[in-house]
Amino acid sequence: MLAKFPGHCQQCLQTIKPGDPILVLGAQGPWVHEACHEAAGELLLDGVVPRAPARKGRPQRDAMTPPPGAVEVFTDGACRGNPGPGGWAWARDETTNASGHEPSSTNQRMEIRAAFEAVRAYPGPLVVVSDSTYVVNCFRDEWWKGWLRRGWTGSSKKPVANRDLWEPFVELFQDRDDVAFRWVKGHSGDPMNELVDRLAVAASHDPSMI
Repeated sequence: MLAKFPGHCQQCLQTIKPGDPILVLGAQGPWVHEACHEAAGELLLDGVVPRAPARKGRPQRDAMTPPPGAVEVFTDGACRGNPGPGGWAWARDETTNASGHEPSSTNQRMEIRAAFEAVRAYPGPLVVVSDSTYVVNCFRDEWWKGWLRRGWTGSSKKPVANRDLWEPFVELFQDRDDVAFRWVKGHSGDPMNELVDRLAVAASHDPSMI
């Protein structure tokens, strides 16, 4: 199911945005990102109790090591409705940036697209900075390795959501050894995070950017 209201994932402890795929653990919650729970191998289906309860505050992997000489590029996605008109953006600074529009998309697809476009745009050492745990954890926690091992299915044996974006993104990441990802808390005053948010929101309103 898709989240209707913002909240916090009890698996990764990060923000759940409206439109994010989520799961509820047990009859009364808590809520978790579908991808977070899937990656932990504890997916709940049809009311079946998972093998182990979600552990609040469970240790996360260390941050990815930035490649030598890397530049930082911030990314963000926005969507007016889920699905609805979407926009993505990446920026190195106020003058070096790009954005795009899709007439029908979702928040998560725009987050993936923004990071993918940033990696495509920069052939050299790069750190992609995103406020999407869905994007960052895919590479930091190597979710993609499990997806490939299982033939693009999750631990629930369901097809991986947004495979049409993830597959070329993962292939590009595998072809390089100079890309890392870093998470930043959204809407917390970081000027570059605020910049790409504004660019992505503007792009979601501008069909001329298709």
